[in-house]
Amino acid sequence: MKFASFLHQGTATYGAVIDDQHLVDLRPALGALAPDLQSAIAQGLLDKAATLARAATERIPLDTVEFLPVIGRPAKIVCVGLNYADHVRETGRQVTQQQAPTLFLRVRNSQAGHGQALLIPPESPALDFEGEIAVIIGKPGRRIAESAAWAHVAGYACYNDASIRDWQTATSQWTAGKNFARTGAFGPWMVTADEIRPDQVMTLVTRLNGEEVQRTTTDLLIHSIPSLIAHISCFTELEAGDVIVTGTPGGVGFKRQPPLYMRPGDVVEVEVDALGVLRNPIEAEMA
Repeated sequence: MKFASFLHQGTATYGAVIDDQHLVDLRPALGALAPDLQSAIAQGLLDKAATLARAATERIPLDTVEFLPVIGRPAKIVCVGLNYADHVRETGRQVTQQQAPTLFLRVRNSQAGHGQALLIPPESPALDFEGEIAVIIGKPGRRIAESAAWAHVAGYACYNDASIRDWQTATSQWTAGKNFARTGAFGPWMVTADEIRPDQVMTLVTRLNGEEVQRTTTDLLIHSIPSLIAHISCFTELEAGDVIVTGTPGGVGFKRQPPLYMRPGDVVEVEVDALGVLRNPIEAEMA
């Protein structure tokens, strides 16, 4: 099933997507136990939520809500860099599977939901697209074995790990360029893990103004989802609602000649065949 976080009549809530056209608001039924999607995941209520949603008669049209980031207040957003060989090569680095994954963190207020504008800050015009797949943790754990990793996944979503490139490359640390407000898009919803087979090959496509700029399949990941979960959980306990953003393929804008950055008025889409389409307009942030 698909679960989304959204604003309805000015109130933040969450619900299940029905027939790809409607939402069932789950907060009236589950809010006392789980006021948001993250807490519903943490308390193991997704099966109950799905049952309630299928039986509900009151439904909200998708086009009447404002989508929020799928998980609005995750304890951790761990992003993976350089995880597709074509992207590694376009950055001038050597492809190797023996090297540990490159990791960095995002903060939660750097995120935007489906349909919300991604913002170009006044400090830089170099906002670059990075289509990716996000993994949402459902079962907490530390030092998780690769063989057990799939059981810790609640679901998956599209992600655009957009970057302010000159701030990212100004030093060897990427934090600043990855954490400007409203630069990481997350949505439109989470598809639960029971809908996606372990090791299912998913196709990811990024489009800018309707033109394809990135395409890959998940069998080309250098570090697989189970290996990422195992590696990350070695140094930090993964908690329910944590997000792992698995990496972007080649075709990013700053490695093109001339560079291709997003501009006000543009529309960027990240589509994953098994998950849906994450779409965001681009706007200039007011100083």
